[in-house]
Amino acid sequence: MRALLSPARGSLRGLWQGFFAASGSDTFHVFGARRHFKEEKAYTDGPKMPPCDFSPEIYESYPYEQVLEIRRKNISPALVTAYKKPVLLHQGYMQWLFDSEGRRYLDFIAGIVTVGVGHCHPKVTVAAQKQLGRLWHTSNFYLQPKIHEYAEKLTALLPEQLKVIYLTNSGSEANDLALLMARLYTKNFDMIGLRVGYHGGSPYALGLTAVGGFKHGLASGLGCHTTMCPDVFRGPWGGKHCRDSPVQTIRQCNCSPGSCEAKDKYIDQLKETLNTCVPKQVAGFIAEPIQGFGGAIQYPKGFLKEAYQLIREKGGICIADEVQTGFGRTGSHFWGFQGHDVIPDIVTMAKGIGNGFPMGAVVTTTEIAQSMTQAMHVNTFGGNPVACAVGSAVLDAIEEDGLQKNSEVVGTYLLSEMAKLRDKFEIVGDVRGKGLMTGIEMVKDKESRQPLPPDEMSQIWEDCKDMGVLIGKGGLYGQVFRIKPPMCITLEDVDFGVAVIHEALTRHMMRRKVAAR
Repeated sequence: MRALLSPARGSLRGLWQGFFAASGSDTFHVFGARRHFKEEKAYTDGPKMPPCDFSPEIYESYPYEQVLEIRRKNISPALVTAYKKPVLLHQGYMQWLFDSEGRRYLDFIAGIVTVGVGHCHPKVTVAAQKQLGRLWHTSNFYLQPKIHEYAEKLTALLPEQLKVIYLTNSGSEANDLALLMARLYTKNFDMIGLRVGYHGGSPYALGLTAVGGFKHGLASGLGCHTTMCPDVFRGPWGGKHCRDSPVQTIRQCNCSPGSCEAKDKYIDQLKETLNTCVPKQVAGFIAEPIQGFGGAIQYPKGFLKEAYQLIREKGGICIADEVQTGFGRTGSHFWGFQGHDVIPDIVTMAKGIGNGFPMGAVVTTTEIAQSMTQAMHVNTFGGNPVACAVGSAVLDAIEEDGLQKNSEVVGTYLLSEMAKLRDKFEIVGDVRGKGLMTGIEMVKDKESRQPLPPDEMSQIWEDCKDMGVLIGKGGLYGQVFRIKPPMCITLEDVDFGVAVIHEALTRHMMRRKVAAR
């Protein structure tokens, strides 16, 4: 069963071996001559790591201390690093990362939910190299085949009415453009978002990024409003049947089949916002189908559908921010919004769209796209030939490697295994998500649901890294471990990753016990 559910490693290995030959590059001999680590640097304790048939090259760049010094002097201090001793990553292969000393890590966060089909996926790498040898850049003023091939391929995966694309360089840029479109098309100004939502750090998007840690204390987001996040674990309302997930909250409710009191209460909060904070007409509403930075927060079933209806009654349009949930990550559907039985007016996407290559997109209707023609709009790098070649290869890899199905099956298994951690450890308050878009919310105790303090979160985080697993952190209070690996991950990898988290939690409970004496 496990072999059937795991992408065929042999075929990927074959692609790697024929990588440069397939691309017709003369650099094959140069790369072939590079030195590789003869033996993998083993971890001294913790669960045994699954085997990997890839040998990384020997690191030959700046020494670690020199890298730290350059970082201190020449890189923006706003760009913080993870861990007490930052990891110096050197190479990647599918779900694995390798540091400068040859140590291997299971990437359980995929470069902040960005590497969808796997690090340096051979098919994507070949596509990029071929295009780099043919044409790097023109501009929007000239025709070039790759953008047209990609536009046709991408829009074929969306509902019929969503057929016009704008290609950008990031998710923040895509969301900025979507907000501009909403205001131009509706001729209204006010936008609504959800608290704890993250939509980027650019001027428009920052107004609807409802996480205080990203705010700079400057005027931004004029006309942007937020309503209560419908969080069925941490919020005031929630029960045991709310979420579209294999795992529900431990909270109890008395809702009858087909009804959800939590959903109704959160919709009432949205109505309150619409009645008190905005004019009679609004420009639009933006939401992630599952909140990403917020910690894989899932809304009560039916919430998004009713929210869309309320916004449209106010003259607004609805934007689905698929920057993290798109491209098959939720498993059951290719797009997160499909799991809510809604069709947005605009869809924004980035991260997984290019598997780490800097690109994003806005997809909308012909009518909304027409509103942009009243003034000139140019994007120097958006839709450049290399980006479009990469994006097209990513779509091919998702289909050919069966990664959407893999996300569903392996993600469901991951959730079920993490639920066992919740049942065993008092500090694991909630496990949630869908496919490979998952989170573990940590608490002081299950009764209070108070967030686990940052220092305790960091201790567990560091232990996981020291045993070979890289995970993310998120949530309003930094209280959620974000588990969102590349979609090529296997059941064996999940067993290892969960075993590492289990060991880290066990060690932490021992520390707590010793400290309490």
